[in-house]
Amino acid sequence: SEAVVESYKQFVRQIKPGGILIYKHGLPLDDVAAELEASGRKVFTFGIEEGYYEAFNVHVQNGQTIFGLKSTIVDWPALKLNYPGLHNVMNATAAIAATLGAGGFSTEIPQALEAFKGVKRRFDTIIKTSEVVYVDDYAHHPAELEATIQAARSLYPGKKLTGIFQPHLFTRTRDFADGFATALDKLDECLLLPIYPARELPIPGVTSEMLLEKMTIKNKRIIQKNEIINQINQHKPEILLTMGAGDIDTLIEPLKQLFMSSSK
Repeated sequence: SEAVVESYKQFVRQIKPGGILIYKHGLPLDDVAAELEASGRKVFTFGIEEGYYEAFNVHVQNGQTIFGLKSTIVDWPALKLNYPGLHNVMNATAAIAATLGAGGFSTEIPQALEAFKGVKRRFDTIIKTSEVVYVDDYAHHPAELEATIQAARSLYPGKKLTGIFQPHLFTRTRDFADGFATALDKLDECLLLPIYPARELPIPGVTSEMLLEKMTIKNKRIIQKNEIINQINQHKPEILLTMGAGDIDTLIEPLKQLFMSSSK
């Protein structure tokens, strides 16, 4: 929203002389970027096929994301990242830009990037066997859901994708209902848990059933947490994603144990 953009502009205006602003190419920050450059700050953009730091030729090979990165000071034809998805390429590009801006050595970056093991609950591969892949992610916003699903699609093309999603907060579900439905429609099968309320009281009419009605895929249903293990045991998925910011993480260990016992 405009309010968010204006707040961010106020924030970056606090950068001291000699400091650096790094932002995604195409964001509505060109005016404040010009202000900063005119007053002694450095500004760099990044993006895929655009920006000062330009990632290009993104593809998946042998389970790794391969991409090139070029600017006026670096030119790498094939960096390796052990996480899928364009959003992770963007994150890596931004991190490289920040590292170089802070005086990091470019010679160490390719090896460091390939060695990066990620963080917990961000495309966190819990189980990977010949029969099933189980990935957990903290995604709780439509854009994050789309990124996670797209990443799974790119890494496991042609596989049936089953997602278990727990909406987080009644207000967020209400405000982004259409976006959630659009993102979840990119799954082959969706199991929707009730909304995790956290600090909020229920809002009349704002339910997981509301989301379900907005979705267009055929293979969808509401499910309770205590039904999940039996459901997954009876209908074995090929690729399973659990997504959400509530207490859906309490399913990780039971699902892990289920898949481990099934593979014996």
